[in-house]
Amino acid sequence: MNAPWKPGLAGNRDPFAAFICDETALDVLRPVVIEMGWAPEKCAKGGLRNAVQSLSIAASPAILMVDLSESGDPLNDINALAEVCEPGTVVIAVGQVNDVRLYRDLLASGIHDYLLKPLTAGQIRDAVNQAQTVFAAPRHGEGEVTKQHVSCAVVGTRGGVGASTVATSLAWLFSTDHKRPTALLDLDVHFGTGALSLDLEPGRGLTDAIENPSRIDGLFIERAMIRANDNLAILSAEAPINSPLMTDGSAFVQLEEEFRQAFETTVVDLPRNMLINFPHLLSDVNVMALVTEMTLASARDTIRILSWLKSNAPGVQPLVIANKVQPGAAEISKADFEASIERKINFAIPYDQKAAVNAAKLGQTFVDANRSSKAGGVIKDIAKTILGTAEEGGAIDKGAPESSSLLGKFDLKSLLGKKEKGKAAQLADAD
Repeated sequence: MNAPWKPGLAGNRDPFAAFICDETALDVLRPVVIEMGWAPEKCAKGGLRNAVQSLSIAASPAILMVDLSESGDPLNDINALAEVCEPGTVVIAVGQVNDVRLYRDLLASGIHDYLLKPLTAGQIRDAVNQAQTVFAAPRHGEGEVTKQHVSCAVVGTRGGVGASTVATSLAWLFSTDHKRPTALLDLDVHFGTGALSLDLEPGRGLTDAIENPSRIDGLFIERAMIRANDNLAILSAEAPINSPLMTDGSAFVQLEEEFRQAFETTVVDLPRNMLINFPHLLSDVNVMALVTEMTLASARDTIRILSWLKSNAPGVQPLVIANKVQPGAAEISKADFEASIERKINFAIPYDQKAAVNAAKLGQTFVDANRSSKAGGVIKDIAKTILGTAEEGGAIDKGAPESSSLLGKFDLKSLLGKKEKGKAAQLADAD
């Protein structure tokens, strides 16, 4: 149905149609429709099911108003409506149930607005005018240069390093600061936090896609994705933890393909186990943001993932991001870390516990809740670098340190020895 990140064109379709259950509401609606210059006979009596029957044999209008008053299960009925509506149709629902959760669920399912009965002329007029702004959005003309699609995968070297925090923040920045229609795909199917970070219900879109890859198309994307703002849509899940992930990964590839058609930017929050199980997910990715910490385990896994990337996805530009950096408190010094991975850390995000708590309390992405913080400023720089690298096709500066690497490019024994000596010295001082 409606998709504000990709405004539909009205074309030769009727500009407006309505299916309303009662005459009282129709009497309020028809004068506004006449005022807008539309045909009042397009306001028919009948609710959502009548709309589904009519639109199954006729083209859907640009703006559709449908009454849910007689619907026993509005959300399922809306899904049936989505099956017969053409992409780009802006749907305004009307009902008599005053429930905030229902309102949010309807918006998440693709409805543009929900009006509560009894209707007023001003209420209808405002809703219709807002719906028309979807078609008034700037469109790409034939002479315009279409922006190159940018795809970024965010991978954490270890659990808890903050990869999801970085992924949601980048997606938010692409959609707001850079005004790019953006899709966020959270592939942690059982424990993903993408929707949670944005204070949204994840819905069943991702699990439906995994179960029925053949259903994935432009219409499915518009209906299944959850809107975070006008330019950002998210596909996430909270799959039952007693249900193993049964997929060959074809659904994920199809989703990425649809994203390339519907959005200008894709951010994939990619758990490292998914990276190994489905390497084809990186076939069209421009940049991998590899989020790590200054620890021994993260250093080891950074080396392993960079090596894997070089062999399996040489066209992907890696961007090494050290997160939660605390000067003087790192398990491994920056110099040792960079020497071991044979390249410089591209960005270091400072540790800011208060900022993280603030974001969680507000139900916002880290960068949106903490725009003036140092950590937020670094993430903004990361977003600019990703867009610049992908659009210009340039390589990210590896900046390999001059010092040679340790023990075959990473001396684990040496670093472990240093740690044990340090602990021994602390114990001796204590004695």
